[in-house]
Formats: sequence, C-alpha cells, structure tokens
Amino acid sequence: MSWKKLINKVNQMDALELLKMIPDKSIDLVLTDPPYGIGASNKNFIRKGKQTGKSKCVSGLNYKESDWDKKTPEKKVFNEILRVSKEQIIFGGNYFTDKLPQSNQWLVWDKNTGNNLYADCELLWTSLKGAVRKYKYTWKGMVQEDMKNKDHRWHPTMKPVKLIGRIIDDFSEEGQTILDPFMGSGTTARAAANLNRNWIGCELDADYCEIWRERMRQQVLF
Repeated sequence: MSWKKLINKVNQMDALELLKMIPDKSIDLVLTDPPYGIGASNKNFIRKGKQTGKSKCVSGLNYKESDWDKKTPEKKVFNEILRVSKEQIIFGGNYFTDKLPQSNQWLVWDKNTGNNLYADCELLWTSLKGAVRKYKYTWKGMVQEDMKNKDHRWHPTMKPVKLIGRIIDDFSEEGQTILDPFMGSGTTARAAANLNRNWIGCELDADYCEIWRERMRQQVLF
C-alpha cells in the first residue's frame, strides 16, 4: 500500500508499522504525545485535590483501564520518527531524553493548575532551533481555558484541541502534513484538519479509533 493512502484516514495499526511505511523526510511535522510509562492508562491514576491514600479517578472522567502506558516506546520508534519527518515536537520529552538527541528549543505548556496534585506544566522536546517558548492554557480536571466550548475528555492523557492548534499554527503551514503516530482519540487530527493541514496517524485501540472517527465528523471546533 502506498504511504499516501494513510493521509487523512483513521488507521488502526501499530505506530512502528505505520512509520516503516513512510519514506525519509516525507512528513513536514511530527506532533505527538507518546506513552510516558507512568501508568496513566490505569483508572486510578488521575488524582483529585489533595487527598491522601489511594488515588481515585476524577468524578465524571470514566476512562477504561488498559495497559498502553506501562512503558515508553522503544528507541527504534523515535529513530523512525526522526527519519520520516523534517521537524518534530514531542510531548513528555523529559521522559525520553535517553532516546532523543539534545534539544535546542523546548516548549513548555503551563496548565495553570493552581495548588493541587495536577502537574503545573508539561515539557515538549523539539528539533527546532530557537529559545524556549511557553504556551499557557488552563487544563485541570473539569476546568478548562474555554469553558464555553469545552473539550470532552475522551482520553486520560488527551490534550486540548486549541493548544494543539496553536502549536500546529506556529510551526507548520497550510497544506503541509502533520504526523501523530500515537493519535489516541484523534486530537492532533482534529486540530490539523481545522487548520487546513493534512494529517496522518494511527491508534491500536478500536474504541479510541471509533471516537477519533466521530470527532472527525464533527464541525470545526475553533
């Protein structure tokens, strides 16, 4: 199958399998959020407030339990990401420093979480050249930056569509192709489509693939 048949399509497959289909430097930008290996796929991972003892899932966020976040991807996956793309931006870059080259420009997402157990920020490794840049977008449990147009929380590590859109807008141009080999519930695809970019991605879980398909049928969100 030609790799171009992967474009703008929900691909249920393994990330490494998809990456091996793509020729060198065919992708303009990889923007992805790989598993961090910290157990975020466990229902009990997401904490609420300052409680002690066993953590509980935040009320209303009923994610299914699975094992996709038991470990980080192998180094060969990151090698393939670097091979197929011209530029890369990877969420959770601090978890992959042993698998990626040194970065000249990190991005910081300030979640504006306040004084609680949620992380204050997330770090994004990039292949870009330039100074550190910060994106501020409130994202703490059910509280979001844009409460009138809230993102439904489909996935335990889901990122805001508007945040992903800002990054895509800053580091790519219309008509270019964005790749996310760890698509989850389809946020990168939704944001890329909103901004007239082509997108490629994959997800192994059939349920998340169906959510992704449904999100791509929705109207533009911003």
